Amino acid sequence: MLTILFDGIAYGMLLFVLACGLAVTLGLMNFVNLAHGAFAMAGGYVTVVLVNRLGVPFLAALPLAFLASFVLGALMERTLYVHVYAKSHLEQVLFTIGLVFMSVAAVDYVMGSQQQFVGLPAALQGRYDVLGVGIGKYRLLIIVICGALTAALQLILVGTRFGTRLRAAVDDRRVARGLGINVDAVFAVTFAVGSGLAGLGGALGAEILGLDPIFPLKFLIYFLIVVTVGGTSSITGPFLASLLLGIADVAGKYYVPKLGAFVIYTIMIAVLIWRPQGLFGRVTAR
Repeated sequence: MLTILFDGIAYGMLLFVLACGLAVTLGLMNFVNLAHGAFAMAGGYVTVVLVNRLGVPFLAALPLAFLASFVLGALMERTLYVHVYAKSHLEQVLFTIGLVFMSVAAVDYVMGSQQQFVGLPAALQGRYDVLGVGIGKYRLLIIVICGALTAALQLILVGTRFGTRLRAAVDDRRVARGLGINVDAVFAVTFAVGSGLAGLGGALGAEILGLDPIFPLKFLIYFLIVVTVGGTSSITGPFLASLLLGIADVAGKYYVPKLGAFVIYTIMIAVLIWRPQGLFGRVTAR
């Protein structure tokens, strides 16, 4: 049971890093980006190419995957996304889901349709046995990295001037501009960082989740469940929701494998019946 709990926490941490960019863009920027999974896929494939084909050490490939997704997000935000910020949520959904299908077709053409995994170094394979609890080395690495990222992200959003400027820009762009805040730059950096985190999550999850061209569609529902259950008023809600769903998913697949992912949907329905706005509420769309 403790081993399942550990694996569930690792999976939940991974879900959070994959989904936190969507929580930020949807909750803090009030923008529905259903193409978020495409940036995670980009980071995963960058890692596959670097590690499996070019021989780059896995740990060195992780920051490169973040950087590649960060740059891709910044470029797309300035050239494409900036034009749909002021559109309705329906138009944002249609635009971003179109980008998902374009990314699926592009990756299928370039990388092929077969599922791919990242070759882990020997030091990250196997388990530690601690008091009868099997602790996977790679999952332990995921917990450490994702935990550090979560703490840093919370600190930046709550305790820095940039986080204050971001919240001010979301609340009232005109007033924020009048106070001298460069709203466009704040949104661009926020979107790029969210994309970079998605890419890092894709790099870390490539070995566990596997990579194929339909990755953005396959895991889109998980990202949306995390944000829906946790709420979008802060990153605390999505973080707790990710841990809850990760543990429930791993335990459900172990104890009741016939139900599969139905356990996650059951939890989502129960939480939303109890709190329709999510665990920590939701920013009202304007």
